[in-house]
Amino acid sequence: MSTNPDPTTELLISAGALDPDLPTDRIVTHGAVVFLNGTHAWKMKRPVRLRFFDFSTPELRHDVLQQELTLNRRFAPEVYRAVHAIRRADDGSLTLDGPGETVDWVLEMTRFDDGALLVHRAEPGNLDDAFLRTLAESVVDLHASSPIRDDPHGAARLQEVVDGNLASMSVFPDVIDPAAARRLTSRITAMITERSETLDARARRGRVRRVHGDLHLGNIAIIDGRPVPFDCLEFDEEMATTDVLYDLAFLLMDLWARDLRHEANVVVNQYLDRSPDDEDGFCLLPIMLAVRATVRAHVSAAADAVDDATRYLSLALGFTEPVAPRLMAIGGGSGTGKTTVARAIGGDLEPAPGARILRTDVLRKRLAGVGETEKLPRSAYTPGARAAVYDELNRLATTDLAGGMSVVADAVFGSATQQQAIAAVATETGVDFTGWWLELDEAERISRITHRGPDASDADESVARRQTATLEPPDEWTHVDAHADPSFFLRNSVRPQEISRGRTTE
Repeated sequence: MSTNPDPTTELLISAGALDPDLPTDRIVTHGAVVFLNGTHAWKMKRPVRLRFFDFSTPELRHDVLQQELTLNRRFAPEVYRAVHAIRRADDGSLTLDGPGETVDWVLEMTRFDDGALLVHRAEPGNLDDAFLRTLAESVVDLHASSPIRDDPHGAARLQEVVDGNLASMSVFPDVIDPAAARRLTSRITAMITERSETLDARARRGRVRRVHGDLHLGNIAIIDGRPVPFDCLEFDEEMATTDVLYDLAFLLMDLWARDLRHEANVVVNQYLDRSPDDEDGFCLLPIMLAVRATVRAHVSAAADAVDDATRYLSLALGFTEPVAPRLMAIGGGSGTGKTTVARAIGGDLEPAPGARILRTDVLRKRLAGVGETEKLPRSAYTPGARAAVYDELNRLATTDLAGGMSVVADAVFGSATQQQAIAAVATETGVDFTGWWLELDEAERISRITHRGPDASDADESVARRQTATLEPPDEWTHVDAHADPSFFLRNSVRPQEISRGRTTE
C-alpha cells in the first residue's frame, strides 16, 4: 500500500473521483491500482500487457472493468457500483462521464475496512461454526448461479493446470527444487488419472462452471456480519471456468495452510450438505487442494517469497501422501451431543480436508426435499422412511470410503440392524472402524433438546422418552459418557484394536 502522490491520483482528483481533503491510499498489483479514499474505492487497470492479460489500450481496460463489474455484482452488489469514463473536455478539464475525449476508465466501489477481510480474521478461535456454515452456503449459492460450461473433459481441464504449474515452477529452480516439483506433478497426475472418470462425469453433469476463480481468504469480506466474496478472476474466462469444487478448494486450502483444519472441515461439510450434486466429488478434494497449493508455491516464488514457496510446496506434497481412510460411527439417543463430537473431530481425520460427516438428520431432510431446519411430520418417521435414510447414509459412506476419504457417521444407530450395517460398510471397503455410543441420562437429554436452537433434528421430549425405552445399546461399541471432551475420541481411535470395551467417563 502506498500513500505517495502519483499522476494517476492527480488524474482522479481532477476528474472529481477523489476528495483531495481526504487521505488516499493506493494498492498496486501487476494489473491494477486501487485508490482508497473516504467511503469509496476506485480501481483502474494499468496499461500493461503480461502473460495472462492485455490491458494495453483504453478499450481493453474498459472491457475488463465492465466484465469485473458484471461478474462481481452477482455476489457483491453492495460493493461494485459502476464503471465511469474519465473524459477531457475541450478546455482541458477532466470529469467522470462528462463530455469530451475518453482518457481512461475507472471502476467505482464501496470501500470497506481492511479489517473486514477474512484473511485478517482467520486465526484459531476467531471464526465460529455458525459463520463458517454461512460462508459455505454463500459459496453454494455463488456456484448455483454460475453459468454452466459445456465441457465433458473435466480431467483434461485440471491436468492442463497441473502441467502449467510444472512449467511455472521450473522458472525458479533456486527456490523450488526441480526434483520435488517433478515428484509432485507425477503424483498429482497419477491421482487425476485414477479419478478421471469422476472428473469427466462431473463435467458432463454441469459441475464445470464460470466460477469466482480466485476464492481465497483475501477475497472474502465480512460486511454486516456476513461473508461477501469479491474480486473474482475477471480477465480470463478459461482460467475461471472449472469444477465448482476446485473453486471451493482454494478457500479450503487457504484455511488448511493456516492450520485451521476444523474450520475447513466445517465449510466443506456444510457445502456438501447443501449441494448434494457434489457428493461424488468429495474424493477429488485432495487432488484439488494439492493443485491449489502448487499454484501458491510458484506464485510465492515469483514474488521472491522463498519461505512461503517452500511451505506451499511442502503442503502440496502432503496433500498427495497416501493416507488410509477410516470410518467412525457415533451413536446414542437424541441430545447426547453426537453432532458436536462429530464436528469437533472431523477436521483431525485424514486425508484433507478431513472426514465427511454424514448425519441422518440432514439426509432425512434431503430425501424429503425440504430445508435442513424445516420440521417434518410424524409420517416421515415410519420404519420404511427410517430405513431409507440409513440406506442413504451407508451408500454415501461406502462411496466416500472407497474413494479414499474418511467418514464420521452421525446417527442414533438405535437398533442392532443399523449398527451391523454401518460396521459392514467398513468391512466391505476394507477400512478401520470405530463405534462410539454416547450415554447421558434422560433428564439432561431432554434439557439439551429443549434448549437447542434451529437444527436438522426434529427430536423432542416425547422422542427422547421413547428412545430411553427402545434403544439397543451395542455391546461391540465403546460406551462413553456424553460429557467426555472431544479430544478423548481422537486419542482413543488411533488404534481401535487397543480400545477396551465397556464404559468410560474420561
